[in-house]
Amino acid sequence: MPARFKMKRAGVGEMLRMPGMKAEMLRRADVIADVAVGLSPVDTRSPDPGHYKRSWETSATSRGGVRRDRAAATVRNTAHYARWVEYGTEKVRAHHVLLRAAQIGGRNQ
Repeated sequence: MPARFKMKRAGVGEMLRMPGMKAEMLRRADVIADVAVGLSPVDTRSPDPGHYKRSWETSATSRGGVRRDRAAATVRNTAHYARWVEYGTEKVRAHHVLLRAAQIGGRNQ
């Protein structure tokens, strides 16, 4: 007789919020942040060269996602000009550091 499986939504939700799942999401975010540090441009003419490169950070929560029902992690750059580095301006080309880091880091998992 074949095995039977009945999924319980509450059990899946509990699994997605487990400490081990949160730790794994943070590990993956750290990999992406490490790649982002390596890809980050440094303007040697600025008053604080390397500020953008030093401003990468990660965090994790067990209440992430749209429904706040699963572990999630975030990679962000706290430099006030990070969005202009990522997306560019009229005078400066976009570097897409986070985009490229997520693409490369996702393969390195």
